[in-house]
Amino acid sequence: MKVALFIIALLSSLLFGSCNSEPTLQKYFVENTENKDFIALDISSNILNVDKTKLTVAQSEALHSFDKVNVLAFKLNDKNKAQFETERAKVNLILKDPKYQQLMKFGSGKQGASVSYVGTDDNINEFVFFANKNDAGFAVVRVLGKDMNPTHIMNMISVLKESKIDLEQLKPLQELIKK
Repeated sequence: MKVALFIIALLSSLLFGSCNSEPTLQKYFVENTENKDFIALDISSNILNVDKTKLTVAQSEALHSFDKVNVLAFKLNDKNKAQFETERAKVNLILKDPKYQQLMKFGSGKQGASVSYVGTDDNINEFVFFANKNDAGFAVVRVLGKDMNPTHIMNMISVLKESKIDLEQLKPLQELIKK
């Protein structure tokens, strides 16, 4: 009987202890996908339109490590300035979590950007680009993959140069860029 109670107590503590209420980018994306002030976009690797038979082995490995890109952009207007500040603060708070390792940060008082990643140097699962502009809004871009590394990123740049990007997938972002 004591063993059964111990097992129940252990399972209960694991169940309730594993419920993480801390904010994450994934939760943030899900919560705001339907919000009218945001533009949400998922971009698959087929946007690149590359002839895979013409890729080098290194380029193929890099393309294989890339899964998809999630974009969430907040479009600032005269009616949502307070919400813009609140939402931007939420993203900044999430990115301060130690799991997001910052590679670089740059900008001025009116605009800025940062690049972070999740994982280890040789096994990156996610790159995060966060850019904001006080008169336009902000965008968070998550590049998701498996076993990505800095070499893969450099090889992906060469793949991008050879690709014929399907701009149709990017149409929802045109509104934000126009400003």
